[in-house]
Parts: sequence; structure tokens; C-alpha cells
Amino acid sequence: MSSQGVGTYGGLARQVLGRDPRLGDVRLVAVDGRAGSGKTTFAGRLARALRRAGADVAELHTDDFLDGWAELLAWRPRLEEWVFAPFRAGEDARYRRYDWAAERLREEWEPLRRPDVLVVEGVGSAGMADLTLAVCVHAPAELRLERGLIRDGEALRPQWERWMAAEDRFFADGTALRAVDVHVDGAPGAEHDLQHEYFILTGG
Repeated sequence: MSSQGVGTYGGLARQVLGRDPRLGDVRLVAVDGRAGSGKTTFAGRLARALRRAGADVAELHTDDFLDGWAELLAWRPRLEEWVFAPFRAGEDARYRRYDWAAERLREEWEPLRRPDVLVVEGVGSAGMADLTLAVCVHAPAELRLERGLIRDGEALRPQWERWMAAEDRFFADGTALRAVDVHVDGAPGAEHDLQHEYFILTGG
């Protein structure tokens, strides 16, 4: 892919709010991409822009619904049962986070009030049903691994390498990203307003 132009988080927020909710009365936004691509940062900036536009926003990260490093999509049934199904029914939700240090789900349940917009960040999130809008953030493999090891430490290199190989298999045929509306450069070289702008990717 190549850079097409600059988008703004404010403009993307208006696009989200201009579309119909599909998860009950909640607009569901996916921020997909491989580990280390910059999707958490993107999701946070989009959520801030949505709040500035007057929306009540909740953010969830699929890492909080995994079983450690075992399976890319272990989060899907948990999010469906604990969050999506209640929202679809017009109810509030609750969920349990995965504790990465203890390597198990926490015992306590966290309440989640039904928002105007739910931003879900994580690998495979563009495959969710009932999406209002989907984004995918891209970055080179070497940079993604470097970012991951800076965050998690060199001791976790084997886990990172296995995870990245699993991502390669998952994204290989392109079907996982069919629902994506906006492809984003997670490693832009050009100067821009980081808090308000991002680079859009297009092409093959």
C-alpha cells in the first residue's frame, strides 16, 4: 500500500456518528491491525475525537479477553457473550479482564454502561458483526517487533515471533480485512499533527 493523503480524527469521528448504529443502538468501531502496528494509539485518539464531538464512548482492547499468547481470536466468544449480546438487547454489560501477570482471567466483573460508540481495538476486530466502521493500522514487521520488545522486554521475543507468525497466517488471504473502511499508515515518515491527523493508505 502507498500513502494517499492525510485524514483527521475529527473527520473520522463525524463519519462514524453520521452512520447508523448496528449493535443495538451502539455504533461499533473496529481498529484492527497486527501487534505493534499502532492501533492502540489510533483507537485512543479516535475515541478522544468522538468524545469531543459529543459522543459517549467506551474503549475495549481484545488483549483483555485473550488466554495469553495461545490463540489470536480467543477474545471473540467472550466479547460476544459479555458485551455484544447485552448491547444488542439494549442492556448494559459486564466483563472480566485477562490478567497477563497471573495468566488467568480475573475474578472480578467490571461493569460497562452502554455507550453511543464502542471502539474495539485488536487483531481480528474487523471481522466482528454489526460494525459501523472498521479501520486497519499497518506498519513494517521489523518496527512492530521492535515496538513490542521495547514494551514487553527481550525475554518475550519467542512469544512475539510465534504471535507474528500466527498473524501472517490469519491475514494471508486478505479475507480478514474485507470489511475495512480505512487503511492507516502506522509508521508515517512525513511530519503531521500526531494528535489530530493520520496518513491514509491505498492500493496493493
